[in-house]
Amino acid sequence: MTKEDIKQTYSMREIVTRYGFYPNRAGFIPCPFHKGDREASMKIYDKDFHCFGCGAHGDIFAFIQQMDGIGFKEAFQALGGIYEKPSFSSNLAIYRANKRKEMREKQRERDKQKRLLNAKKIDIYREYLQRAKPLSEVWCDCYNALQLELYRHAELNGLESRW
Repeated sequence: MTKEDIKQTYSMREIVTRYGFYPNRAGFIPCPFHKGDREASMKIYDKDFHCFGCGAHGDIFAFIQQMDGIGFKEAFQALGGIYEKPSFSSNLAIYRANKRKEMREKQRERDKQKRLLNAKKIDIYREYLQRAKPLSEVWCDCYNALQLELYRHAELNGLESRW
């Protein structure tokens, strides 16, 4: 059984009653994870729980983990889950997916840096345009460079060019 199959099979109420807790009509039990609980502070929902006293929350696996002091694998197996040894091809597929994700993140970062650099160039050219004498050679060079950077800015940000 997979993790999702187990979650479909067991409700949070069933798991809680295994440990001797019986939710009241509102679905509350005394929290087993902190001391000094005079009134029930843990709300039991269909698929998860939340303690309004100590902030503990999670699904059926988290509850079993905290109650028994075990890891996820043991909690999974306690509920009938079966771990299969991953094959080479599945490990390779996971590796490739992680590499593709890593490459996309790097590309996003490079694109972000390009946009920042482009925006800085635009600011510099605009500043020079304001300082230069209108229609002088420097002003014309800055104007042309600014138009080119604005065009690149539109391309980098997926905007329509004004040209």
